[in-house]
Amino acid sequence: MINKITKSLLVLAVGGLMFVGAAAAQTQNSNTSGAGPGQVDPGHPRVNEVNAREQNQQDRIANGVQNGTMTPGQASRVENKEQHIDNQEKADMAANNGHLTKGEQKQLNKEQNRTSKRIYKDKHDGK
Repeated sequence: MINKITKSLLVLAVGGLMFVGAAAAQTQNSNTSGAGPGQVDPGHPRVNEVNAREQNQQDRIANGVQNGTMTPGQASRVENKEQHIDNQEKADMAANNGHLTKGEQKQLNKEQNRTSKRIYKDKHDGK
């Protein structure tokens, strides 16, 4: 009798653990692709596009400083603008489970366009 009760309790305990595990696995939102707040979703095209532009601009700044077409002061000012854009991207992503909305992407692209023009002007000002 005690053996039968022990087996029943064991079955109930295992069943309960399986239920809790299944419920925990389903709490993840299927729209987030596994990204959490502030985390980059590597499969999200808007985040990837913004990050690729950011990397390209970083390469342009480094190239300008290296070949002497940008002064350290110019590079510093542009880097501050880039940091502002990066901080805004992180805040936007934190609000949307690692994603960017189309409006946020548009705003970030607008800011990156301004910064890109500044990089071009700084690199071609004859200094």
